[in-house]
Amino acid sequence: MRIAIVGAGLAGLTTAYELRGGDLGADAHIDVFEASDRIGGKLFTVPFNDGPVDLGAEAFLARREDALEFFTELGLADSLVEPSGKSSLVYSQSNLQVLPRGGVMGIPSTSAPVAHLVSEETVRRIDAENDAEAIDWTVGEDRSIGQLVRERYGDEVVDRIVSSLLGGVYSCLADDLGVRATVPQLAEALDSLAQAGEKVTLSAAVAQIEKSRPAPSDGPVKPVFNAFAGGYAELYETLAEKSQADIHLDTFVSGITFDAKTSKYTITGQGVPGDTEAYDRVVVATPAPTTARLLSKVAPEAAAALKPVKLASSAVVGLKFDSDAGLPDSSGVLVAADQAGVHAKAFTFSSKKWPHLKERIGDGALIRASFGRFGDDALAREEEDTLVDYALDDLLTITGFDARAAGVSEIYTQRWFGGLPRFDDNHLATVATVREKIAAQPGLEVTGAWAGGVGVPAVIADARAAAQRILGS
Repeated sequence: MRIAIVGAGLAGLTTAYELRGGDLGADAHIDVFEASDRIGGKLFTVPFNDGPVDLGAEAFLARREDALEFFTELGLADSLVEPSGKSSLVYSQSNLQVLPRGGVMGIPSTSAPVAHLVSEETVRRIDAENDAEAIDWTVGEDRSIGQLVRERYGDEVVDRIVSSLLGGVYSCLADDLGVRATVPQLAEALDSLAQAGEKVTLSAAVAQIEKSRPAPSDGPVKPVFNAFAGGYAELYETLAEKSQADIHLDTFVSGITFDAKTSKYTITGQGVPGDTEAYDRVVVATPAPTTARLLSKVAPEAAAALKPVKLASSAVVGLKFDSDAGLPDSSGVLVAADQAGVHAKAFTFSSKKWPHLKERIGDGALIRASFGRFGDDALAREEEDTLVDYALDDLLTITGFDARAAGVSEIYTQRWFGGLPRFDDNHLATVATVREKIAAQPGLEVTGAWAGGVGVPAVIADARAAAQRILGS
């Protein structure tokens, strides 16, 4: 059995690992082709002088038991660390405020959590929403989450809160994202109200979710997120090693063809060995536009369905300071989408958020500055010196922390061109169509964030499922 995997990011490496653990036989061979010069994809751990720091994703949802079990299986359970639990802030209307708690992705059921961020008019509108005309909601539908919240609560809730929270995850404004694609529990609550014949309102749906949450216990509260002490490199390097795959870096795959007579696949491209034998199975684990291009000959209908998926670009500047004097005692700051005068969309105070990082650097500070959203690649393409100046200026404006006086000792800039797909209100339907068309082509599978959803646990789960389908084909 010969299997080719295109893409050595988390999805591709997880697929390779899962296949190696399957019943492939002793002579099974797995090749992984990666266009860049490193593995890990959107996970990227940088060797700062005091130790590794993630400049891609930095944490995962610890409530995903399947992910925790997977990391234990890999022997990485002892590497998991917890955050400090410090709260986050939001910079809105030129003021630094506490980020609202409760609700769903910043969407409240009443005005109480957000009253300090919105006008009195918006407060009244939120509290009267349940008495307004019902939402015309069809069970199973999706629509823009920004549009929905604007219609029910007004612009301020979207621009000052919801887009800030979603932007940190998806690098998109709320208007560019689908409810079901990004906040599925809210879509399910709206479905539930409609199915029960009850009046469908946004506040009722959010209240239903809040009521379903377990009551706070008197014991230790389990953290929402975990991270790896040595960064995500621990994960992607372990997957690469345990997969026993041959990983080919700097290999640009340009084509995949299928011979119906032999039921074999051929991989071509720059850096692909000329004497490479044909493959029995192929898994494409690349971003949506690349996947569409590679499927053009072997699954043209799937390729056509996938082409409309757009990508968001962003940049992250990692900064090490000699002192953290004057830095807010918080895990970070989100910047409201309608806030003028600043360039960054968020700051993560990594050494405040993660005790293991603070322990390494002592009196210093580690901060990540994030730039860029869907539809605006200009900041992601700025010169490093410009991005660093933006970060330092914005820190002073937003927090009062004089980053230059604190002493900048290390800088690392990472750009993610086309880093994340836009999960708009058509995205789930697109994925379903691609899955349907791919199923008709024997021995072919696709996986990745665009297919499984944003977040490490979601990507892992989708890749493992793809591997199992390949094993069963």
